[in-house]
Amino acid sequence: MTPLPRSGALAGVTVIELGDAVSAPFCARLLADYGADVVKVERTASGDVARAWGPFPGETPHPEKSGLFFFCNTNKRSVALDVTTANGQAVLRALLRRADVFVENQRPADMRAWGLDYATLAPECPDLVMVSITPFGQTGPCADWHAYDLNAYHFTATGSRYCGHAGRAPLEHGTFSADFFGGYVATAWALGALYGRTAIGGQHLDVSSAEAIAALFTGAQNIGAYAQEGRFERRSGSGMSLAAPARILPCRDGFAWVIALEPAQWDGLRAAMGDPDWAAPEIFRDLFERGRNADIIYTMLERWTMSLTKQEVMDRCQAHGCPTTAVYTIGELVRHPHLAARGQIIELEHPILGTVPVFGAPIRLPACPGGPVAPAPLLGEHTREVLGTLGALDEATIDRLTAQGVVGP
Repeated sequence: MTPLPRSGALAGVTVIELGDAVSAPFCARLLADYGADVVKVERTASGDVARAWGPFPGETPHPEKSGLFFFCNTNKRSVALDVTTANGQAVLRALLRRADVFVENQRPADMRAWGLDYATLAPECPDLVMVSITPFGQTGPCADWHAYDLNAYHFTATGSRYCGHAGRAPLEHGTFSADFFGGYVATAWALGALYGRTAIGGQHLDVSSAEAIAALFTGAQNIGAYAQEGRFERRSGSGMSLAAPARILPCRDGFAWVIALEPAQWDGLRAAMGDPDWAAPEIFRDLFERGRNADIIYTMLERWTMSLTKQEVMDRCQAHGCPTTAVYTIGELVRHPHLAARGQIIELEHPILGTVPVFGAPIRLPACPGGPVAPAPLLGEHTREVLGTLGALDEATIDRLTAQGVVGP
């Protein structure tokens, strides 16, 4: 079996992941992007739940063809192990004794029941950095709630503040925002904890996806106003409520995000439109005055945008210093020359899916760019390899555990 390439800023760092869906797998994938050896521990029969979530080619479910699983698990090795059994727990602890980082997103109560919580692991793994990512954290009344990404998202008041009209019900946000934000936060602090191990030893990072997204989406602007004056902003529908233009407008072939708040941006938008008479009044140089006249401004702007493609609207505005952007579809984005020029779309060969395009590393390090170099693993693809090397188990022991169903075949 050909070993995965290991180079980059985190080469030599061993990560064990006990993760499902997005938050922990994405965190571990970011570490793998920069050279960490990430061993993904999965259920023996079904593996990570994302294997069943899709999307799938042809909408036909297959445990090795999930697009979500593929994205979150490139550059990893997969071990199929039943951690609900005493023998499985013992095998995982053996792996953890040789690991630097343990990333997991299981229910805290389950981790305690399995003897895999930090209080139990710390005495035998004193230098281990354990990263626990859950919707609501390790403590508090909600810690053991059954929850998904959108539970964490709407728990934070983010749904009340964003996405939808003020007088109507909030809209569901795109899935996995809270989990992806939680994964990013966890990765950053895992690196910090790794850096500090020489001074203070191992640590347990308690990452709440709800708190991560609340700090970014609602805490930055809303908590301060509420604490000071008891007021807070609500969702405002399309565009900004006090200033204009700042709205998604229809074009001949889709939509464009048109924003021109500063005087120079407004002048640029006017120039892009050919300096029409309706936009000439001096009062329109004030963004709040434009906000008070938003209805007429958007009516006139829409006549212009509907006469052009979204790319034409963007190109004309950008040429005159107005930061307008076409609203691309996924297909358009993947084929965009900007991403191609940056080498952001990478093609990987998968034994079942064939050639698969995937996004590269989201953060660039000039000396070691990082990113996916190997596809997501098949379920249990590296079980014997990992248990024999990292776990220090002999073939007879692995055969016995396989016969018992503790490890996958």
